[in-house]
Amino acid sequence: MKTDPHPLRLAVIGAGSMGRNHARILASLPSVDLVAIVDPDAETREQVARLAQTEGMSDVDEVIARGIDAAVVAVPTVEHHRVAAKLIDAGVHLLIEKPIAASTAEARDLIARSASKGIVLTVGHVERFNPAIRTLFEAINGEEIISIAISRVGPFPPRISDVGIVTDLGVHDIDLIRWLSGSEIVEHQSLLTRARGQHEDIAFLQFRLANGALAHINTNWLTPFKERRISVSTAKRFIVCDMLLRTVNEFSGFMPDGVPDRLAQGSFVSRSLSVPFVEPLRAEVDAFLDAIRGRAPVMVSGHDGARALEVALTCLG
Repeated sequence: MKTDPHPLRLAVIGAGSMGRNHARILASLPSVDLVAIVDPDAETREQVARLAQTEGMSDVDEVIARGIDAAVVAVPTVEHHRVAAKLIDAGVHLLIEKPIAASTAEARDLIARSASKGIVLTVGHVERFNPAIRTLFEAINGEEIISIAISRVGPFPPRISDVGIVTDLGVHDIDLIRWLSGSEIVEHQSLLTRARGQHEDIAFLQFRLANGALAHINTNWLTPFKERRISVSTAKRFIVCDMLLRTVNEFSGFMPDGVPDRLAQGSFVSRSLSVPFVEPLRAEVDAFLDAIRGRAPVMVSGHDGARALEVALTCLG
């Protein structure tokens, strides 16, 4: 495999759950020089820095002064704009964990800043890199989509305290609906409730797309087990994707009830589609690095991130 003669100098800003995972991956890449882990909590940053065999720093200004080419921003959402704006103004390419920012105004500002600097800005909608979802995307490509149904449920994650379920999880599926359909969301209905804490933890979201397709999302933090499932109806097939088990099953050739041939009623042909083994976060990081080096276009643009956030906030009213 061809290696890059000049490794990119990167930093991870934020040493929480996602920051730790990004550090693990970046530390393993020969094409990357992981300069530092940045976090205000000394114990946390030193622990992650030690595991990644790099240096811990307390402030983003410190790592900017050290000189870096790119960074992963994995701080709490309310800090995204402040931290990312500093890095962009310093000419640093960015992968910002979703959601891109706390407001659409902040998101638009980051997009404008990055465009003026000519730097890469991508958003961490990692589900696009899930190999099962990639397989689903390729299977339905070019077909007329009738509906998309997504279920993303599970127990409450203690790491989340600054946003509710729509902004934390719903943005994943809003982005997937736009990407899988190749169409824009033009109408929405939402039902939300709060069972515990200060933010919504149950949401039923319904959408109409510009191409006429319908979509809905069922998401909550009250289910004792995790489920991540997408069902897509096209004019020819019905496809079910399990995002956790990473399986994709296709159903076609089905006959409606009431046809003369009793044996044909309710019959269909099913098959499992092949899903490659890929770690989604590694694929996301690789895509980011390729975009920086000019080898590929940005997979999830700042506009994609801003639009997913805009729809999510609209659903919240």
